[in-house]
Amino acid sequence: MALNPCFRPALLATLALLLAGCGRPPPPVAAPANPASPAWVAALEREVGSIDATLPGDFGAYVRRLGPPDEAGELDLGNGHAWYLSSTIKVPVAIAVLEAADAGDLSLDEELELAAGDFVDGVGDMLQHAPGERFSIAALLEKSLRDSDSTATDMLIRRIGEERLNARVAAWTGEGFGRITPIRQVRYDAYGALHPKVAGLDSMQMLALRQAKAGEPRLQALADALGVPRAELGDATLEQVFEDYYARGLNSATLPAYGRLLARLAGGELLSPRSTDLLLGHMRAINTGSRRIQAGLPPDADFAQKTGTQLQRACNVGLLDPGLGRDGATVVVACAERFGELEQAEQAFQALGRALADTLTVRD
Repeated sequence: MALNPCFRPALLATLALLLAGCGRPPPPVAAPANPASPAWVAALEREVGSIDATLPGDFGAYVRRLGPPDEAGELDLGNGHAWYLSSTIKVPVAIAVLEAADAGDLSLDEELELAAGDFVDGVGDMLQHAPGERFSIAALLEKSLRDSDSTATDMLIRRIGEERLNARVAAWTGEGFGRITPIRQVRYDAYGALHPKVAGLDSMQMLALRQAKAGEPRLQALADALGVPRAELGDATLEQVFEDYYARGLNSATLPAYGRLLARLAGGELLSPRSTDLLLGHMRAINTGSRRIQAGLPPDADFAQKTGTQLQRACNVGLLDPGLGRDGATVVVACAERFGELEQAEQAFQALGRALADTLTVRD
């Protein structure tokens, strides 16, 4: 008669197994599975994938829904690399200024004097003013955020300090941000790679370069300003000059890093309620966002945002339903690069707005 498998020698060696009979020991308890992502995540992922496939170049998006577990979730389609932020750096600049105001280190009524070296090309009305005129920090914040005025922004960076600004951004986000510089420095850093004499140009000479058409005419204008033959600048195109600058990682961030900044802002972790409301009010009223994400949202959607644009780079960041804070605001960070015509990038942002309206509950 065959020996019952229960009495094999290996099993006889263990009294506990004899007492338990032939049954296998119970399997280990598995760790609880992560709850499934809300349905909007997969739906939005498909939409963003389609946008990216349609746009020449690359399109990245990070969306994080705050609030109840059945709605909260995040989608990161930023490809893990740093995206050039252009004028969206004006949001962390404003946060740093308002944080200093909350701490009593400065007053929004304090006036700053416009210096000749502050002038930077771009939109806004600060270029219409003369050196020596004075502006309150409150007025400069409004110009920087609502009008995307780069001269106003650089005056704020001068007041808060570049080192303090970057230290605070690192404290808020942990990692993922490259160094933020004054906006005028972007021009010196980009063109400076072509010729050492660029560092000696004053702000008005740099400003005059924008009178030349983008591309070869602008590089010829740079050579003329430097007083050197065009050949001394090499054979790089203007786009190559800026692509080399972007590769340095200055004024850039991963999309999740910028998303963390906005999430903390929405949650009231960075500023006092009064300063948070002031900042969001300016972001709701910007003059540069009507052709991007906002154009794809319901007409009365609550979207506090900032845009940024530079040669072959564009971004649109913001908070949907910011008044809901941690109870339901949605963080949106989107950037495009190497897209050809700016209109193509704007159409991609608009498509993202429609996708957000279709996949999320956007209050209107």
